[in-house]
Amino acid sequence: MTESIKQKQVASLIHHALADLFIRNGSKYYGSAFVTLTHVRVTPDLMLARIYLSVYNKPAKHEVIDAIAENAYAIRHDLGTVIRHKLRRIPELEFYLDDTLDEAEKIGRLFDKLKEDDKNG
Repeated sequence: MTESIKQKQVASLIHHALADLFIRNGSKYYGSAFVTLTHVRVTPDLMLARIYLSVYNKPAKHEVIDAIAENAYAIRHDLGTVIRHKLRRIPELEFYLDDTLDEAEKIGRLFDKLKEDDKNG
């Protein structure tokens, strides 16, 4: 199912506002981890935003996501103060780990190992 123009606009608005909040207040939400927003998807009714995050420099990435999820109310409140004049209702926020880059790195290492094995074998 494709996203409507309105869904894309709201997702973009949330993405930019949250990225700015994480830059300014990230340590308050999740400590010293380096977190980037990779994607935001909004449901058709615009009442739920699913935020996908990449976590770096922390081996326990799910713990960082859990810390962010525990602070979802505060994050939503802070988001609301930034975008309240642009949206009628601030959507609920759900946070997910986006491990796409980690998986791509693993695949790259596997290909490198296969190339090395071909040279040696």
